[in-house]
Parts: sequence; C-alpha cells; structure tokens
Amino acid sequence: MGLLSDPNRRRALINLLTRLNAPICVVCYIAGVTWFMGLAFEPFTLRTYMSENAMGSTMVEERFPSGERAVATGREFAAHKKKVGGMPVEWLVKTMQARGMEVYTQRFSRTLPFPDEDKERYLVKGTNVYGILRAPRAPRTEALVLSAPCTPGDNNNQAVGLLLGLAQYFRNQVYWAKDIIFLVNEHDLIGMQAWLEGYHHTNTTGMDWSPLQGRGGSIQAALTLELSSDVVTSLDLVLEGLNGQLPNLDLANLFYAFCQKIGVLCTIQGKLQRNDWDSVSGYSHAVQTMMLMVMKQASGRPWGDHGLFLRYHIEAATIKGINSFRQYKTDTTTIGRLLEGMYRKLNNLLERLHQSYFFYLMPSLSHFVSIGYYMPAFGLLAVILLLRALDLWVQLAAPPPRTEDGVADVEQSSPGPLSVLTPLVISHLTGVALYMLPIQFQEMAVAQFPVSETEAVVLTAIAVYTSGLALPHNTNRLLSGEGTEQGWRVLKLVALLYLAVLLGCTALINFSLGFILALTLVPAAAFVTPHVPKFLSAFILVVLSPAFTLLFSVFFFQELQEMPVSFLDGWLLYLSVISQGILDHFLYGSLVYPLIALLVYPCWLLFWNILFWK
Repeated sequence: MGLLSDPNRRRALINLLTRLNAPICVVCYIAGVTWFMGLAFEPFTLRTYMSENAMGSTMVEERFPSGERAVATGREFAAHKKKVGGMPVEWLVKTMQARGMEVYTQRFSRTLPFPDEDKERYLVKGTNVYGILRAPRAPRTEALVLSAPCTPGDNNNQAVGLLLGLAQYFRNQVYWAKDIIFLVNEHDLIGMQAWLEGYHHTNTTGMDWSPLQGRGGSIQAALTLELSSDVVTSLDLVLEGLNGQLPNLDLANLFYAFCQKIGVLCTIQGKLQRNDWDSVSGYSHAVQTMMLMVMKQASGRPWGDHGLFLRYHIEAATIKGINSFRQYKTDTTTIGRLLEGMYRKLNNLLERLHQSYFFYLMPSLSHFVSIGYYMPAFGLLAVILLLRALDLWVQLAAPPPRTEDGVADVEQSSPGPLSVLTPLVISHLTGVALYMLPIQFQEMAVAQFPVSETEAVVLTAIAVYTSGLALPHNTNRLLSGEGTEQGWRVLKLVALLYLAVLLGCTALINFSLGFILALTLVPAAAFVTPHVPKFLSAFILVVLSPAFTLLFSVFFFQELQEMPVSFLDGWLLYLSVISQGILDHFLYGSLVYPLIALLVYPCWLLFWNILFWK
C-alpha cells in the first residue's frame, strides 16, 4: 500500500511500466501460453477424488442379470422402428406399462428458422415417451432420469433395449428413495428440449409441445445413454453442455470409480488414459485430450442430450459406447451393472451435488485442472490489455505540445467526442446487422440467387461480416475532420478496456471460449496503431479476426481428432459450423453467436478503424 500511496513511488512505478511496456506484454503473452500448456503435465494437476460423502464408497453389489434380454428388446425395438418408419410410440407405451411404470407421452413440433441440411429437417414433429418408476420408500419429491434418444437408422437401438431392461430390473427393487424417469426422446436435442421445457413449465425457445400429464420429483441428476452395438470396447464420458457448462465433477468421479471397480475401459474425448506421463508422447496425449475438451467447450453447443439438463441446474452427462478394433469387449450385462451402481449411489444423495468443482478441465479421467490453476493463464493475457491501456492513459495525461508562442496546441490535445462515438455506434450497428440480417434476408437471397436457404443464411452472414471492413471509410466520412492524433489514442483506450471487460466476463462463464478469443484478439489489440505499415498490419489483423479464429479452430479440431481434412473439405465444414452455430442459438439458446456478432466483432472493428485512422 505504501508503494501506491507515495506519489513519488507511484510515479516511478508508472514510468517503469510505460518504459518497459512492450517487453512486459511480450513476456506476459509467452508466460500465459506456457502456463496453459503446462496444465496438462500430470505433476501440475490434481488427482480426482470424491467430495460427496454419500457417494464416497462404491461398496454396493451390482446384480443386473438381464443383458441378453436387453439385447433382444433392443432388436425388437429396431424392428418396430423400421416397420413404422420412426418412433414406435405404441410399442414403447405397451412395453413400459408391462414393466409396471406410469407411462406418458408428449407431442412436440418445431419449425426451424432455416433448414438443417446436416440432418435434413425443417419442420420437426415428434413424440417423447417416458415412464416413471415411483419411489417406494420416500415421499417422491426427488427424481433421477435415464434417457436414450431414438435416432434414425440402426443407431442407439441397444441403448433403448438396455434402458427398458434396467426399468424392469429396477421395478423389482425396494431400496429406491427417488423417482426414476426412463425417457426415450425423439429428434435428439429438440425432443429433449421439449420434454425439459414441459417438465419445468417453461418455454424459452418458442417450441410447441403438449403439457406433460405426469411428473416426478425435482430432478437431481440425469444420464443419457448412447449404444449402437451389442458389445463395446470402451465407454466414453461426454461432459460439455450448452454454453460450455459442465456437470459437478463428482458425477465424472462416480463414473470413473465404477469403471475401475467393474473393470470397464473408460475414456474421455475418446482417449484412453496413459501412465507414461513423464514421456513426450504421454504429455502430448494429455495435451490433446485437454485441448479437445477446450475446443468442445468453446463451441457453446451441447455435445449430447445431457447438455440441456445443465441449464436447469441438473447434473447430467452422456455415456457413449465405443466399439473399436480393440480385443477387450464389454457386454450389455456389464454396462447395465455399471449403470445400476451409479444410480444406487445417486439414490443415496441427501442434497444436490455441490461439494466438488463446477469449473475444471480434464486431461484424463483421473486428473483435473481446477479453476484456480487455469485462470492465471487467462489473467496473464488479459493484463496485456490493461498495460497497454495504462500506457495510453499516461500519453493522454501528458501536457499537450506547445507552439512557438508558448500556447498549447488544442487541436492535438482535445479530440472531439465524435471521434470516439462515431466508430462505436457504426461498429455496433454492423454487429446488429450481422446478428439479424442472415435470418431476415434468407428469402430474398433465395429469390435472387441460386442457393438454398441454409446457404443463403451463411453467405449473408459472411457478406455482412466482410462489409464491416469498409467501416474506416464510413467513419472518416462522418467525422468531417474530427479525427486527431489524440483521437485514436482515446478510441484505442476505450477499445482496450472494452475488450478486457468483454474477455473477462466471457472467461468467467466459458473459460475455453474466452481464452481462445484472447489468444488472437490480445495481440491484435496490443500492436495496432495508425503508424504501422498498413498492408501488412491489415493482413495480420484480418488473420487474427474472429472469423479466421473460427476457421483455424475447425482445422485444429480435426487434427486433434486425428481426422485431418483438405482445405476444400475444411471450408465446407467451416460453413456448416457457422450454420449450426446460428441454429444452436435459435433452437437451444446458445450464446456464442450473439456474443460474436453483437460484442466481439464490433470490438474488433474498433481496432480495424484505428489502423486506418486519418
């Protein structure tokens, strides 16, 4: 405190920070990237442990015996699904009722803002079927959910069969203290969204659905099951939900504990855990696993039906069966016993999962990186913006230059208000256009050009984004001579503080998205001035823009998944990612698209305007 309260010491500290501003910024950037890459090194991570006392031991005896019967039920389900050409609602209702459950259905429909070409759908109509197994030993105020999506083709039939097999087995047990809801939802995320909105009496997406006739208690936890074969080699745990939300870490710990007990191979991001952490290949494997989690979390989309539960503060995850060429095989009976053990432990909960972490990264299922470890990496990048803002503040606070007569040059020291307000207003209006025009103008674009609705939306978004590059010319025309040397400094000071607050708020909600944006936007914000070489600087600024960040992320994600693509395939995938991001916003409430369009892109345009300041 003495350093800041003493004017002389404070002045000396400010002089030091301004004199060494550029070297300190470079060191902070390198340190931030290095810190983040070091998080995957096992000695720097924490070993997972169970924080919830009610789930601290796996000492339960799993007795589920009906794996073969579940496989046969799955095949029967597949036959009826093929016969009716979709969800066999009547067969599911009769089958669930035969297992002693209260069975209900829910109809829903949703018209998409534009056709989803990836799944070839526009007007979606479907039915959810769910059965409630009432708790025999409790007042039925709490519930658990086990769901399996009904997907087209032969996918996930075995998951429905196992769900029905577990329902029959659970019906004969007397120790349940919570209602258990067995849900088969149609049209994946859309059906799940309709069911959750109906269950909680909310409608946040404008979907049409019939009210639920039966409800259980307050949902404490949920698991989604995805199985597409009778035997699997490993079970993959999917955690990433809507807007980068993650379930409580104890849910992942519970899955890992029972996999270890029963002897099932378990993976995260499709990667098996390795023990050679001290080797280069072992560290590279951990980095690859962690970066896959970062990329998925940054996308803001739910990577399974469980991702929509997290919006309602329900801890949920997806368990996905993987059938690869490994010799190790796990049958349906073993998977059923694993789920039985997990649900018996969740049945013991006296309160919601809350004692473990909600913000974390996982380089493996046995180790995690807590928020206290990874936030300093982001802080080192964000402090660069504050250091550059401090340097500009000192320059603006310096006494103005004087003329030969000893009079202060007011033109150099007093920028007009329009020099700051005009770029701010125009850049944000461009962001509003980027958010609204792609959906509003799709019919006009289809009528004028030989493109589909989806292509019209994506190409309109790209056209609006590119037209924003004309912002400096529009700004200079409106300024009418208001631009001064001090004007761009004031504008950059505002833009730096704006970007610092924006990235900080984003990182608190979705660290992965905030960190990826900081990696590209912080260097662009730090170096740009009107006095750098225009052509080279403009090229660098475009490469570091949000659109190119997304393009690089698409190729990088494919490399992480060990599925590299050519430039043409990558470009088509890039266009698909844009359309899916817009759809995710309007269908499920993903915030990534409005964040980029309304805040991040306008902020980048401010720095583009500074580069061409006149």
